[in-house]
Amino acid sequence: MRSTALLTDRYELTMLDAAMGSGRHERQGVFEVFARHLPAGRRYGVVAGTGRLVELIEAFRFGDEELAWLREHEIVRPAAIDWLADYRFRGTLTGYREGELYFPGSPILRVDGTFADAVVLETLILSVLNHDSAVASAASRMANAAEGRPIAEMGSRRTGEASAVAAARAAFIAGFSATSNLEAGRTWGIPTMGTAAHAFTLLHDSEEEAFAAQVAALGPGTTLLVDTYDITTGVETAVRVAGPGLGAVRIDSGDLPVVVAQVRAQLDALGATGTRITVTNDLDEYSIAALRAAPVDAFGVGTSVVTGSGHPAAGMVFKLVARTDDEGRWVAVAKQSTGKATVGGRKIPIRRTADGVAVEETVFVDEPAAGVEGRALETTFIEDGAYAPEHLGPAGVAAAREHHRAAIAELPPDALRLSRGDPAIPTVYV
Repeated sequence: MRSTALLTDRYELTMLDAAMGSGRHERQGVFEVFARHLPAGRRYGVVAGTGRLVELIEAFRFGDEELAWLREHEIVRPAAIDWLADYRFRGTLTGYREGELYFPGSPILRVDGTFADAVVLETLILSVLNHDSAVASAASRMANAAEGRPIAEMGSRRTGEASAVAAARAAFIAGFSATSNLEAGRTWGIPTMGTAAHAFTLLHDSEEEAFAAQVAALGPGTTLLVDTYDITTGVETAVRVAGPGLGAVRIDSGDLPVVVAQVRAQLDALGATGTRITVTNDLDEYSIAALRAAPVDAFGVGTSVVTGSGHPAAGMVFKLVARTDDEGRWVAVAKQSTGKATVGGRKIPIRRTADGVAVEETVFVDEPAAGVEGRALETTFIEDGAYAPEHLGPAGVAAAREHHRAAIAELPPDALRLSRGDPAIPTVYV
């Protein structure tokens, strides 16, 4: 993997440089990532991106090209450049598993190490977690609204090329069944889907010719897009060309609840009772929920999921909460500015349940209280510079997907409502 070391803000390195000048850069520190609040009306968030982040941290090395650029542009002084030449993260990274749910104040990720080792990772950590968690949080709401029906991510054309792969990964963890993005399929083991767009139909001299070409290439089990011209005619043509064993039709326009009911009736009348109906057309969690009573078999979502359904960043921050002094003693530190005050000290979170249902996010500061029971929320991703392989690659994605299913099942019923409301459970610091 190419170096990720310059995927960072300049002030991360200038802080390092100045701390080296003051002799404080080797102090041990604890940084934590958390969100002060959820997007307005949301009841939970979903952690995503951590497994991807670990791989990016492993590639956070300053090679000759990166060092030469820093030197040429006088970003930091020579002593700092010499220090960066040998950099690799040697600390410990712990936090919520991918797919886990979080709430306001949840200590989602903790970075333990020297100030110098940890501070340079801030931008990379936040850029990954803020994007991927925003996508996963929206995707989870959409998957819940679909009530078990397949839902595919198809938003690559609505975001940056690298973000598209990350978004497909996050959506799959949160319950989507497939992606249109081939790189996401290759890199992360996500099932891929896709057949044809309107351009394919318009290329041919008739809709029938286009359908025949697609069926010849992909077989009668394919999905035919029937709304390029007239939907009723398109459905009739699709069944005539592919036969009653046609796999599916896709509808990308119109008043979907009405159109879907009409298409279902038409397919059944034509003998295509097993032909599925897939809908797309700028869907989000609310329009998916509005189709619950309609005979829709599958959904495809693009723009809304890759942009976090109106909230493209999760609002997470990265704060120093504890450090050592000159004698090596630990000191809790916290920002105290109005509206952005933080809680100092190392956090230990658990999720308390009653009869299998989550009731509280309990966060202990420095030491857990004896006798308090709950599900431990932290896992280790990197320990003293050694990477835990179970969080990486396609296997890590599959494990995160399964963990999300279990975490969602633990929520109280009201947590899955799309109406505006408070977080599903309170976060309590003790």
